[in-house]
Amino acid sequence: QVQPVESGGGLVQAGGSLKLSCAASGNRFSVTTMGWYHQAPGKEREVVAAISAGRITYYANSVKGRFTISRDNGKNMIYLQMDSLNPEDTGVYYCNALKYDNGWYPVGSWGQGTQVTVSS
Repeated sequence: QVQPVESGGGLVQAGGSLKLSCAASGNRFSVTTMGWYHQAPGKEREVVAAISAGRITYYANSVKGRFTISRDNGKNMIYLQMDSLNPEDTGVYYCNALKYDNGWYPVGSWGQGTQVTVSS
């Protein structure tokens, strides 16, 4: 089972950028679809980006054109480049292994997440 450790969050002004990283243990990482969840204050977690083993990507409409997900299978790492940040992007970001079945579902363990705060 994939065990993630997220990092890279912080405080940034609107319009700024951050790059999140996720170190994921597990010997099936290279064949596992991985994704990033965003949990805004008081709201449920939702998938904002995903990347398959074959590097096919998915983005939620809210981040399309601003966020870029990537992976390095040699290092068991997932990244999320976040550009043109706005206050609605504030929240905790988690990575997890995913499956798709009429929607995205987490199939791995949850890490601590990393806090992103965007000031206006």
